[in-house]
Amino acid sequence: MRPYQKITKTEVTQAQQAWINAIIMKNIESLISLYDFNCADVPALFKPTLTDSIRSDEAGARSYFIGGNPQYPNDTGFLNNNWKQVKFFSAVGPIIENDNLIAKDMGRYTFVKDTDESVQADYTFIYHKLNNEVLISLHHSSLVWKP
Repeated sequence: MRPYQKITKTEVTQAQQAWINAIIMKNIESLISLYDFNCADVPALFKPTLTDSIRSDEAGARSYFIGGNPQYPNDTGFLNNNWKQVKFFSAVGPIIENDNLIAKDMGRYTFVKDTDESVQADYTFIYHKLNNEVLISLHHSSLVWKP
């Protein structure tokens, strides 16, 4: 078992703010560093908003965010949307469980472009803390369903 450390709600909301900052600043290195892609036995699971493919490695996540990977020809780069604001609206969380070793959060977030156009998506994230860093181990996001 990996040596996870205890995690707090405050640390999770700080990690969410770091994720928002990386999106707005288009900082791919900071963004990728928030995910735990470094364990082959327990890979991070990543199903981002504007794609139908699940990824489990850094190359797949990087492609989604910046595009240009021939293995993912439909990736145009999520960061290329010029987001100026992102807001998390958690349903009830973050929820801390498993003796404070795991945090999960689910809700809706809104992305606002520099043109003021907004996009809403539903999200689920699971976090853990390893080597004093809060990392994302599961990220699922999809556009809000409208019948």
